Amino acid sequence: MSHIEHVTPIYRTSPRRAAKMMAIMLGICIVGGIIFFGMWDYWISGTSPAAGGVKAEVAAPVVATGKEIPISLKFIESSDFKTMAFNALPGAPDNNPTINAEIGDKIIFNVENAGKSFHAFGVMAIPEEDKESPFEHGPYQPVAGSEIGSTSKPLKPGEGGQSEFVPGKEGTYYYICTVPGHREQGMQGKIVVGDVSDVAAEPEIVESEPSPSSAMPAPGSEDVPEMIVEEEPEQSMKEEPESMTPFSGTISVPSGSSVPGCDETNECFIPAEVTVHVGDTVIWSNDDSAAHTVTSGTPTGGPDGTFDSSLFMADTTFSYTFDNAGEYNYFCMVHPWMTGKIQVN
Repeated sequence: MSHIEHVTPIYRTSPRRAAKMMAIMLGICIVGGIIFFGMWDYWISGTSPAAGGVKAEVAAPVVATGKEIPISLKFIESSDFKTMAFNALPGAPDNNPTINAEIGDKIIFNVENAGKSFHAFGVMAIPEEDKESPFEHGPYQPVAGSEIGSTSKPLKPGEGGQSEFVPGKEGTYYYICTVPGHREQGMQGKIVVGDVSDVAAEPEIVESEPSPSSAMPAPGSEDVPEMIVEEEPEQSMKEEPESMTPFSGTISVPSGSSVPGCDETNECFIPAEVTVHVGDTVIWSNDDSAAHTVTSGTPTGGPDGTFDSSLFMADTTFSYTFDNAGEYNYFCMVHPWMTGKIQVN
């Protein structure tokens, strides 16, 4: 009886097959990388920390009335960008128009960015505990379906969009610009649903009657000239020149710059004006909680095309290398009061 040996097969491959396998794996990695970076805007489009906050109220199912209310709104700004509004600046007709509706009416918003800054739109449902002082505990998230743009993907100048809002209960809702800081500058209007009387009573200006002592001059004092006391001019203190701190190469976008006020102290970018040499690279660091841009040009003249960071989020940076001498003005397209200057020697 013959003995049969069981030999374990040994699998071998050729260099050609190994190379083919490596090429296939490399191709899969390249295609995956293209897909990933091609959807980069999607991966970074999450709500920024400034836009987070209290969720909007979840309304019960609404019985539609069949009535449609078309509303056209335009984002506009004052020449100094300190005041922002819908349709018209304060004091002009159609400024932030109040919308009246009933439960179940469909309000159709047609929104256009007619300004020079970036904007986004949304309707806010304020929780009951905040009715007396809206937005005190905000920011709030927009009602689903009412958004046009977002804080991470706002409407650029000239862009627009359409959204709908169907109120589910009586009360006052607010349509606003959801870009941080813009509502506080005036981009806020009301939607009054049902029979609501929530218009805050404006403080009554009472003209106080003149007191007897100030109403009539004392007898015989009519022709007495008023004594004018000239104040001695204060001695001006000579300000010692501030010591110049060497530029570190990084410009900070500081916390709170998304609200006007930093422009009064020229601290919307820190430092706001720097001098560098040809070939130097300047880095901007977003240390704020809101998204910003670093765009060459001026708020009134618009971008000049030299450099543009596009929208960059909190805790990220943007850099640019200056290859030519000259003076470069720049600003934030989201918050146009933010300006800076680079002098390249």
